[in-house]
Amino acid sequence: MIMLLNSLLVLFVILTLVNVFTMPAFKKTSHTKSGKVSILIPMRNEEKNVEGLITSVKEIEYSSIEVIILNDQSTDRTQKLLDQHTKGDSRFTVISGNSLPEGWVGKVHACEQLSKKGSGDYLLFLDADVRVKPNVIHQALHIMEKNQAGLVTGFPRFPVTPFLGKLLVPLQHFFIFFHLPNIVANQTTYPAFTAAHGAFMFFERKAYEAIGGHRAVKSSLIEDIQITRTLKKRGYKAILANVAPSVTCFMYETNKEVWNGFLKNIYVGLGRSPFTAMLVSLFYLVFYFAPLLLAGAFLWTKDWTWLLPLLLVFIQTAIIDCVTRQTRLHFLLMPISSVALTMLLWSSMLRSLTQKGYEWKGRTYK
Repeated sequence: MIMLLNSLLVLFVILTLVNVFTMPAFKKTSHTKSGKVSILIPMRNEEKNVEGLITSVKEIEYSSIEVIILNDQSTDRTQKLLDQHTKGDSRFTVISGNSLPEGWVGKVHACEQLSKKGSGDYLLFLDADVRVKPNVIHQALHIMEKNQAGLVTGFPRFPVTPFLGKLLVPLQHFFIFFHLPNIVANQTTYPAFTAAHGAFMFFERKAYEAIGGHRAVKSSLIEDIQITRTLKKRGYKAILANVAPSVTCFMYETNKEVWNGFLKNIYVGLGRSPFTAMLVSLFYLVFYFAPLLLAGAFLWTKDWTWLLPLLLVFIQTAIIDCVTRQTRLHFLLMPISSVALTMLLWSSMLRSLTQKGYEWKGRTYK
């Protein structure tokens, strides 16, 4: 049995390496595409992120940009800080969001309003907790041109502080570098092979408008994935790139934010299927938590083969941590992360089955 486990874990490492070497990365900057870029940023109670975000965006090297920020009925100092930090820079426009209509998710409605204000040939949607490198637009245009795509997206680098964040946030990278066949996802338009991250969505405007924009996914809690699938259904390629070298996302500051943030997405992302949720839980407990227990058996058996499964888990995770610029020793947390993931998934499923809904930024979604 342990030989079978080791064989499968070796296969997992190989599949991960294939994905690492086949996923486009934000490195090269040469391109012939040109045109105006609208940088569109929704904000709701984001006073802690205003200064850092605007400072980052101001350093973007691409010359033809406009930056439109929507204050989505914030009750903190977001508006005051926006006025303060954008004053005197003609590239920035701050608008106020309308009331949330019934049937819409808050962020999706904010993005829809922003898209109507943007006049660019390209639309770059950023989350408020994102920071970007100066050449990020050149890099996105390079990937878009090279692959003739309608969308370039990717999972940013995630510096995390709360312990629960260290366990759960980097798993986003683990999922896409392990479970998603990136060659199929990037070189075909099959909607089933889709991943995206709403923190960084770089659209060609024609493609965005052809699918009806965010209005097409107005009620989705996983709007980034749904809008990417919609794009593929219309025949446009969507490129999932490793944007971590140039895009950083400070996702959550507290354990509560981590829990509630993922709680609203994870079960929905699995299609609200109890069977799939149970399979995923079993998979991660068997392959990523059980090796820790087997390693404990080494203390009695003195047989090094009992250590090999855990070593393979660490190798696979360390590879992903390296290419996504995660902290050096994070890979050691993977067995505990698998337990946290299972607890999160079951909590999310139970809230859905009991119709309690999910709370986020002062709003409840069912």
